[in-house]
Amino acid sequence: MPEQRAFTEQNPIRVFLLDDHEVVRRGLTDLLDAEPDISVIGDAGTVDHALARGPALRPDVAVLDVRLPDGDGISVCRELRSRMPELACLMLTSFDDEEALLDAIMAGASGYVLKQIKGSDLVSAVRTVASGQSMLDPATTARLMRSLRADPAETPAVPSELASLSPRERDILALIGDGLTNREIGKRLYLSEKTVKNHISRLLAKLGVQRRVQAAVLASHLEQPEASEHRTR
Repeated sequence: MPEQRAFTEQNPIRVFLLDDHEVVRRGLTDLLDAEPDISVIGDAGTVDHALARGPALRPDVAVLDVRLPDGDGISVCRELRSRMPELACLMLTSFDDEEALLDAIMAGASGYVLKQIKGSDLVSAVRTVASGQSMLDPATTARLMRSLRADPAETPAVPSELASLSPRERDILALIGDGLTNREIGKRLYLSEKTVKNHISRLLAKLGVQRRVQAAVLASHLEQPEASEHRTR
């Protein structure tokens, strides 16, 4: 399936909403439905309702509240994506929580934004994750990356997984961590976009993750002195 997905007024982004506050769901519906290329096809106020309705509606994007009275959006993200691997999940929360961000990324979420986000930025985030790209709150992500670098013991399995990567795969992983697209990575390393995509498929399998945003978190462990020297030579 192509990495980039195109949507139009005739083929809009199908969005499913999960939030326990009806007012929030209505506000999000009004905001998103006002866009010609976005259509809210359903919503839910509980985890059980979301797991029952979501798969039946086949959305392109699920906007999920992280904290819910009967569970959490992260577990919903994991379950929905197990049934719909192409689904892009955008986590929406009032809390600036690094642990929740890491859990969301490892559950396969494509984006994580705070509810304080501007309406126009949320619309952009929905379009971004629908197209197959990642959308993470920059400030929260930066702190997460710093904490991972400061305390690598938090994820002890990562070094051995990274050791299984070839030098080329490590270079590509580092560029994923820098936020580059496949096309940009290809230009940087003088590779075709298809070759880059094949390398990424292999390195994701070696790392045991499904999405490039998960790999981007693991890429923070490449920022060791040897890697830095290699990349500056």
